[in-house]
Amino acid sequence: MEKLEKSDAEWRTELSPEQYEVLRNKGTERAFTGAYWDEHAPGVYRCAGCGSELFRSEAKFDSGTGWPSFVEPTSLESVVTETDTSYGMTRTEVMCATCGGHLGHVFEDGPGPAGLRYCINSAALDLDATE
Repeated sequence: MEKLEKSDAEWRTELSPEQYEVLRNKGTERAFTGAYWDEHAPGVYRCAGCGSELFRSEAKFDSGTGWPSFVEPTSLESVVTETDTSYGMTRTEVMCATCGGHLGHVFEDGPGPAGLRYCINSAALDLDATE
């Protein structure tokens, strides 16, 4: 997969302030405030930074956390993970494999066979809805 690289100035120009804070500064939107936490439309969730396909609506579920949650990404190649030890805790950070944008975190308390919950910021996503 080809990596997308842009300067900080380019990211600031192309992203909204909230998207920039989440995707480039590893920020987090407040629970129950993002556009997609309660979204039920079918479609594909793409990276707000580069447009890469990340998740499908069929994998989305209501986790009760206030953030869009998915049982799995579209493919394991669409995201990368690394250990995040910020804020005095150890979590697994999820990033877009194409542009490196911070998406959220993955936890081992989800439904389904893998038991994973990809807890993703709405600001990091664009829904390509299908009807």
